[in-house]
Amino acid sequence: MTSEERREPLLLNKREKKHYYDNCPGCKMDLHKAGQTGLPIKELFTIWVVVLGTALPISSLFPFLYFMVRDFHIAKREEDIGSYAGYVGSAFMFGRTLTSAIWGVVADRYGRKPIIIFGTSIVVVFNTLFGLSTNFWMAVVTRFLLGSLNGLLGPIKAYAAEIFREEYQALGMSTISSAWGIGLIIGPALGGFLAQPAEKYPDLFSKDSLFGRFPYFLPCLCISVFALVVAVGSFWIPETLHNHDSERPRQDSSKALEAASDTKDGNESAPKENLFKNWPLMSSIISYCVFALHDMAYSEIFSLWAVSPRKFGGLSYSTADVGEVLSISGFGLLVFQLALYSSVAKYVGPVMTARAGGVLSIFLLTTYPYIAMLSGTTLSVVMNVVSMMKNILSISIITGLFILQNKAVDQRQRGAANGLAMTGMSFFKALGPAGGGALFSWAQKRLDAPILPGAQVVFFVLNVIEAIGVLLTFKPFLVETQNTN
Repeated sequence: MTSEERREPLLLNKREKKHYYDNCPGCKMDLHKAGQTGLPIKELFTIWVVVLGTALPISSLFPFLYFMVRDFHIAKREEDIGSYAGYVGSAFMFGRTLTSAIWGVVADRYGRKPIIIFGTSIVVVFNTLFGLSTNFWMAVVTRFLLGSLNGLLGPIKAYAAEIFREEYQALGMSTISSAWGIGLIIGPALGGFLAQPAEKYPDLFSKDSLFGRFPYFLPCLCISVFALVVAVGSFWIPETLHNHDSERPRQDSSKALEAASDTKDGNESAPKENLFKNWPLMSSIISYCVFALHDMAYSEIFSLWAVSPRKFGGLSYSTADVGEVLSISGFGLLVFQLALYSSVAKYVGPVMTARAGGVLSIFLLTTYPYIAMLSGTTLSVVMNVVSMMKNILSISIITGLFILQNKAVDQRQRGAANGLAMTGMSFFKALGPAGGGALFSWAQKRLDAPILPGAQVVFFVLNVIEAIGVLLTFKPFLVETQNTN
């Protein structure tokens, strides 16, 4: 008996279970995936630019936020600037906390594509307005609206789980976290290089020009222009959500469906599972939230620490210096994610990758207060290397948890599951900048404390949070699902 004959009964069984709906976007995507050969470059690029357009504005403000709040003249003392900066940084995540679950449900109901288009369009509007902020409250409100109305991060993770064949799903999730990480690095780099252009580049920008009167508008404008291009391009991306309500099925006889997803993704009649009772999903979300809190607090604290004066234990960096460090970190992260992460996750697994990344991050952060004692070229080299390693470890952790979350549910609930994850993560990330800013301001007032003086207490608290995250990657806290859909 030939190998083809041996496979025939299996294929007949699969065809008995599968139905193809002529006008269903999800079925069309299944057929497209089944016929794919080679690396899905186009799909990877699509995911990359959409996530990048969303991630850029999230932390682009951190390098200049200290100076922006100072210019608002709302802080009575220099030591209080960090607290007010934390409120502005938290506004985005607080807004996203309130709406992420709703956007996930909407994506499950109406599709991933409309949410992607709407979310990137929101970036264009409110990120631009943030750059034109003339007072503290305008900055807070525009950031809040940007976070609450841009709900595509949860749906885009569901989209990535659906647009790639199973063997490329780890690469797809890696692409999301890579683009996310690059955005969280390039965004601040743009903020660092392009903020206050009239002071940095007086030959190009006069103090009486638009960019002189609004010194933090240029980086926001550049990001908004990129988001506009992404929003327009998103009209041509395919939808992946199955929609069988108004269609009659026909038995599919295409051999392409051999590799298509299981009918579970397209089964509209099966009852939906209570997500809160799905412990593999919930345990991965809890771990994800703790690491997200750490990452957002770190992003806020790193920029404040780097630009704060030496007398407060900082590095006395300019916004351009911070931008340079983050740019180099972004390049190293890009190389790692594209060249190495898939191999690491394949042989080690997402859980072990996250666990090891957390442990190594603790050792790295312990060195930060001592790095501030360096100067000159030594400081520059050490800071660039350590920052690159820290960002690689953080994104490796997040990528592994992305994979676990999307394996825990089928397609009918992926949008809602990712929305739920975004709600929890956004709440904890909202605490990050506010808590980080308050912690940083408090640390600057206790430089002579006998235990953990100054910046040492800041990085100690960050390490405690990271250690809790590592603990949550062990059983019985974290449970892996056997579901591969």
